[in-house]
Amino acid sequence: MVLPRQTFKGAGLLLVDIQERLAPAIAETSRVLPRIAELVRNARVSELPILATEQYSRGLGPTLPELRGLLRPEEVVEKIHFAAPRAPAFRAALQARGITRCFVAGMEAHVCVLQSVLSLLSEGVAVTLIGDAVASRVDLNRRLAVARMARAGAEVSDSAAVCAGMAALAAP
Repeated sequence: MVLPRQTFKGAGLLLVDIQERLAPAIAETSRVLPRIAELVRNARVSELPILATEQYSRGLGPTLPELRGLLRPEEVVEKIHFAAPRAPAFRAALQARGITRCFVAGMEAHVCVLQSVLSLLSEGVAVTLIGDAVASRVDLNRRLAVARMARAGAEVSDSAAVCAGMAALAAP
């Protein structure tokens, strides 16, 4: 099912902590990474703003090269808190781009993705969690986190539906 056009008004794509030293510990990285790359490509074609966070990059490394090559330097925001909105640079980037809805993908679902989504929701930012583009070291943690975010008010969709909606935006 293609998401309605109005779903993308004020929207941006948020990639949470898809980093070099974290990704190898996540068994599902090879499954979610191609989906996330496709989301970035579709967001770019649809001219949706993109933000990617890096949690303590000195320790966890930068964003994976497969994604880093698709991102502009100004789209990557360093953070030291689990919840991205606690980082002043992230808040400024969100505001500067006029983002009022985040389509969220990343890792780990039960830590930084969860805390970021809950924080965004508490600040009045709508969230669509891309359920097949989030991962945790333990799949039970991912499933519990997705359920918790849905109960908190996040819409849950899948990468195919989000990409189709983005493609429809780019169509004449």
